[in-house]
Amino acid sequence: MTELTKLDLLEWLRESRPARLQSLYERANAVRKEHVGDAVHLRGLIEVSSHCVRQCMYCGLRHANRDLPRYRMTREEILNCALQAERLGYGTVVMQGGEDDLLTAKWVEEIVWWIKRETRLAVTLSLGERSRDEFELWRLAGADRYLLRFETSDENLFRVIHPHRYSGTPGRLSLLRQLKSLGYEAGGGVMVGIPGQSFESLAQDILTFRALNLDMIGIGPYIAHAATPLGSGALRPAISPSEQAPASEEMVYKMIALTRIVCPDANIPSTTALATINKVDGRKLGLKVGANVVMPNLTPSKYRRLYEIYPAKACIDESATDCNQCLRGQIHSLGRFAGHGPGGRGMLETPVGIMPDAGANLVQLQA
Repeated sequence: MTELTKLDLLEWLRESRPARLQSLYERANAVRKEHVGDAVHLRGLIEVSSHCVRQCMYCGLRHANRDLPRYRMTREEILNCALQAERLGYGTVVMQGGEDDLLTAKWVEEIVWWIKRETRLAVTLSLGERSRDEFELWRLAGADRYLLRFETSDENLFRVIHPHRYSGTPGRLSLLRQLKSLGYEAGGGVMVGIPGQSFESLAQDILTFRALNLDMIGIGPYIAHAATPLGSGALRPAISPSEQAPASEEMVYKMIALTRIVCPDANIPSTTALATINKVDGRKLGLKVGANVVMPNLTPSKYRRLYEIYPAKACIDESATDCNQCLRGQIHSLGRFAGHGPGGRGMLETPVGIMPDAGANLVQLQA
């Protein structure tokens, strides 16, 4: 397979002809099938805390958003969600939260240790920028993966949307390398269409995924939140309109497809944010162009609305059971099957008692 260059990526990111894009999606889908198979891994998401000390310019959880009621799940609530994940047949739980100083290293360690002792689940953590000592402690407790989205590889834009918490701390790309050195499967990712983000920046993002050799890569659209400087228009990064990458559904599909081709064995989710901008087919279409992971929400309903990174999040009112059934139905409708184990990078699973229709994986986004 010919390796895509930055010029190739830029050409595809600017492409708008349906027939050409169809060929891209079919190529990405074939790469997905060859390298990670037809399994779609379900990662049960637990949004453990909406408290955050950061002031990220796009995020509804930012500390300055005083209108958002905050919550922090108890240890027992988190453990009950993990048990529910196992009952629903998931292979992984994802503990995600804002950068909450009261989620201490010891507290997280004990929860990870309990989940690993009482279940067969893989544990993914996504708790923001932490110290090497914390990462090491949680890895020793049994944590398998860590997600740390860097949102953009453009250093200037990153500084605009991510004010530093501490001066002199390692950047997120350095932290991802550190996580890999500790034995984690490391996940990064970007938003598509951030104000001030160029097509060239998106092309560089894909090359950064490859350079970091990421195990997991999340790609979703930028969704404006009115209670943030970016969403309200108070912050307007300077960029030529012709260079601004759109926060469109199609652009997200192009990014997923190109990332699958460049990083063939990575785990790539079809994200909740994608399902938010297309509540009917967003997740399914993401799976058709190269994704192989979905993240059903296990967060108790009384908290789910309060984890408002962006507004009008998809599936906000669905129970965990309903979400599970809906996603499995979508997966089956594509001729694919839900994964049965932890679903590590590059793992090829065989369906149990299911033989998917060989034609069901053909990509037709216009259908």
